[in-house]
Amino acid sequence: MNKLRKEYAFFKQQEKNMRVLLMTNMLYALILPVVEIFVGAYVMRYTSDPVSVAFYQLFMYVGVVTTSLVNGFLLRYIHVKSLYAGGILVSGLSMFAMMLVKSLGIVELGVTGFALGAASGFFWTNRYLLTLNNTTDDNRNYFFGLESFFFSIASISVPLVIGAFISQMDGKEIMGFVIDITQAYQMVTIGVIVLTIVAVLVLWRGKFKNPVKKDFIYFRFTSLWKKLLLLSSLKGMVQGFLVTAPAILVLKLVGDEGALGLIQGISGAITAILVYVLGRIAKPGDRLKIFVAGLLVFFLGTLFNGVLFSATGVVLFILCKVIFQPLFDLAYYPIMLQTIDAVVKIEKRNEYTYILSHEVGLFLGRAFGLVLFIALAYGLSQDFALKYALVIVAGLQLLSYPLAKNITKQTESVNKEEGIGSAHETLVLEKVDDSDQKEMVSEVV
Repeated sequence: MNKLRKEYAFFKQQEKNMRVLLMTNMLYALILPVVEIFVGAYVMRYTSDPVSVAFYQLFMYVGVVTTSLVNGFLLRYIHVKSLYAGGILVSGLSMFAMMLVKSLGIVELGVTGFALGAASGFFWTNRYLLTLNNTTDDNRNYFFGLESFFFSIASISVPLVIGAFISQMDGKEIMGFVIDITQAYQMVTIGVIVLTIVAVLVLWRGKFKNPVKKDFIYFRFTSLWKKLLLLSSLKGMVQGFLVTAPAILVLKLVGDEGALGLIQGISGAITAILVYVLGRIAKPGDRLKIFVAGLLVFFLGTLFNGVLFSATGVVLFILCKVIFQPLFDLAYYPIMLQTIDAVVKIEKRNEYTYILSHEVGLFLGRAFGLVLFIALAYGLSQDFALKYALVIVAGLQLLSYPLAKNITKQTESVNKEEGIGSAHETLVLEKVDDSDQKEMVSEVV
């Protein structure tokens, strides 16, 4: 208990806006597993086609990029807090709309995928923006470590609870009314909507500021940012598979959603503690070690799946996936934000410029990965795609390490020269209220 009190005291020492963001994201951590796992499982159950899941996911990512662009324009007129809250709320509502769809043809999959992606776009882009402006390079390891801890715990508990709930409710009679599996999914979605409302109420306690009103659409960037865009594409290439592959593989080779939750829970608890400890004690210089460890674990998991292609192989793959994802994100996001700190100073542009282009980089990677899967499934076979597409993208992602090492070295050099992210700059900016003056001070400090 003393350890817990000490960690809580450390949390309370952080800036209020950072604490509000963490608490909001912790609540959203209870929502995300439903979006990532059970939406894919829902589509797989009602189409029995892994390609349909990939097609749905592709349109979801189109929605993310589209609303990321729209969000940039809306930031000129609407407070970032409202846009962030809207993304949280719409994610729950769009899931509910999908559950009401009576059939899941190509058109329905495209529309519902786009709708859910649109909600996610508002959430993730504003999350990046708020995190960038309310953290420093020194506390970002802690921020993402604590956040990943709760996301990992949620990835254990939520699938277990919801998988058991769906299994128990299917066919159950309550007050003379027999509940089918579709209605069980709809009940889960109602619970998600309630959580989104609570998350928005927490978010409203923060006092956040919009970015300076400047152009944010550019196509030419410094070489440093081009490298980060390549890194984001490599991340996105695997990310698309991480949403769909576990649900497809488990339903095909292992069992139902309950089994999916149980498998993820085996390694999730240990990983959650590991990631929190790393976030608490790791220095910015330790990020590359964490980064490469995650890459190697994931590549090993895809080999297990590709070689064995059985229930055992799926279990080993998902164990590795659950370990990889938080480790990778713990290192990746601070590197990304540190790079934005540097290129904003170099190119004198709105920070949202880089958040938007980062989403484009992710999309290109996601689209490549999903199109690769669809092409292998149609050109050869679905089993071949499920076996080897993951191995291919995991092998390509190993290139992320030398790239991230180069980016980190260059970014640290730029930030050291310019003094970016210093406490002095942050304090000066907070004292300047006028947006034009704030921009001028930011460029001078």
